[in-house]
Amino acid sequence: MKKLLLVTVLVLSGCASTSVPVVPAFPAVPEDMIKPCPELGLVDPATTKLSSAVDTVVNNYGLYQDCKNQVDDWIDWYNTQKTIYGKIK
Repeated sequence: MKKLLLVTVLVLSGCASTSVPVVPAFPAVPEDMIKPCPELGLVDPATTKLSSAVDTVVNNYGLYQDCKNQVDDWIDWYNTQKTIYGKIK
């Protein structure tokens, strides 16, 4: 009986002294959110057509909007994850 009591005390005291802090890791960023924005096109200085310049500007505007949406999604994702992570602590 004394051995059982001694073993129980040793086991319980060992558990009390080895507390491991549990810190959740911040989630990894989804791959589609960390790709860089594409380079914008340049108007060929040798061109004399206004339509060529307008096409480049319109294409650049589309690329900008896509990149802006990606950055906005990143900001929203990060703020949401930060809020969730802050509530866990």
